[in-house]
Amino acid sequence: MNEPLHLYLVLAMRTPAFQASAGEAHQAFLEDLIEQDLLELTGPFTDGSGGAYILRAADLATATQIAHSDPLHVTGSSTLTVHEWRARRPGAKD
Repeated sequence: MNEPLHLYLVLAMRTPAFQASAGEAHQAFLEDLIEQDLLELTGPFTDGSGGAYILRAADLATATQIAHSDPLHVTGSSTLTVHEWRARRPGAKD
């Protein structure tokens, strides 16, 4: 039986060393996550400071491993932090 997947919020904040080519590679990385059914939501911040995405993973270590393979992280273009997120819809019971 497969372990259930949990949600992880990945915050990607641009660094002064941001490279446009890393941004393009990041888009391909996200497409791969979509194909694997591991990406819940994604998008940039309107102020241009970075963006965020929500991963599905078995545990925090796996989510961190996935996020740290993001070209934004690998190139030092962005600082990525990963948080387990117990997201719920307003009014929903735990």
